[in-house]
Amino acid sequence: MRTVPRWALVSSGCAPVLLISGWTVAARLEGPAYDPFTQTISVLAAYGAAGSWVMTGAMLALGTCHLLTAWALRAAAPAGRVALAAGGAAALLVALLPAPSSGGSLRHGSVAAVAFTLLAVWPVLAAGRGGATPWALRPGPCAAATAAMCAGAAWFLMEMGHQGPAGAVERLVTTLQSVWPFVVVVSCVRTPPPGDGRTP
Repeated sequence: MRTVPRWALVSSGCAPVLLISGWTVAARLEGPAYDPFTQTISVLAAYGAAGSWVMTGAMLALGTCHLLTAWALRAAAPAGRVALAAGGAAALLVALLPAPSSGGSLRHGSVAAVAFTLLAVWPVLAAGRGGATPWALRPGPCAAATAAMCAGAAWFLMEMGHQGPAGAVERLVTTLQSVWPFVVVVSCVRTPPPGDGRTP
């Protein structure tokens, strides 16, 4: 029996597809007034936005996908699985606590920051050691993934402060965060379980 069930390919693979489809459709519903280069995803899910129901649904689906993937990733270290699951739960809260139509929201911003942080640090917390460890759960790739996500988050905060292309940076970071669980699952599924006589 494999360490990670094959259905995790569906839960992890659907995460980026649903997220990207959500913000694409929501932006189309919002029309030309919305600028995806400078405006964040939260604007699409804000109260009164034309596509808020689409973006909210996408965030709920994303959080659910992360929860299911964390449950399935038995090859990962427990701390990483907990962080991924918590990141999924935070994504659900982000969807349930949308930003107002104008101005900021401390609740929304705080929950979004928690989600960003958890989904950035879970790879390094999930790392394992040993020759049978899937490559995406080895310390090097895990550290590189976390470093890239943290750097992207810092870049996003900088662009927010300077009114730069925050929307484009946010999409880059959230795409990476949603794709990495799928990369990990693929590496786990492709790695033979210990004792089956094949070389990992």
